[in-house]
Amino acid sequence: MPAERASAKRGQALPQGISLAGVQQNELLRALPQAELERLIPDLELVAMPVGKHLYDFGEKVEYSYFPTTAIVSLQYVNEDGITTEIAVVGREGVAGVTMYKGERASNTAVVQGAGYGYRMRTDTLRELFGEGGMLAQQLMRYTSCLFAQLAQNVVSSRHSSIEQKLCRWLLERIDRSPSLELKVTQELIANLLGVRRESITAAAGKLQAEGLIQCRRGMVVVLDRAGLERCAGACYFAARGALAQMAAH
Repeated sequence: MPAERASAKRGQALPQGISLAGVQQNELLRALPQAELERLIPDLELVAMPVGKHLYDFGEKVEYSYFPTTAIVSLQYVNEDGITTEIAVVGREGVAGVTMYKGERASNTAVVQGAGYGYRMRTDTLRELFGEGGMLAQQLMRYTSCLFAQLAQNVVSSRHSSIEQKLCRWLLERIDRSPSLELKVTQELIANLLGVRRESITAAAGKLQAEGLIQCRRGMVVVLDRAGLERCAGACYFAARGALAQMAAH
């Protein structure tokens, strides 16, 4: 951190609503040395993240980077016909909206899919901090690598996984980032994000429910047997999960 920036932050009171323990609910931030994390806190803002909120849209200038704590963010691509496909998901393990150069435009749309809270920081500030190196820069690079792994596995899954495997993986990715086994989501939304017909999701969900793995209610899916879902999910889920585990180990 430049000397003038460090002196400005040193000894500064924590912003209202911000606590070290709260910020550390985000796993990427928790991995930072305490001294480095404390330097970031004055630039963080605690924000509510309601379902459906667009953090940024494709082609827009990204003003803020978001570090979710209890919220879940869906990264989506919308084609010219308005068809939406989910390309990745971000929760408490990472960050959404990182830009590497000034004026960079968003390459995807980020929509809150699971309500909760998170912290945001201006992208210009985060880019400045990244340029200073340190553990934050390392963690951001590691997480970017994890996102690429997730994107790659999504491509493989779209071509080689069954509808049941896609549904199991989608549910597991949410459970991994949620404090509850109950997911407020409709089958229509799942179908839209996976790019498949709703009838296909209804049939797959019915089979999983019959096998005792999930319970479907109106606007909600409850996971009853996580281990069973993992057995059905296929290798793509474990490949993406392994990349996150490797990041956490460093």
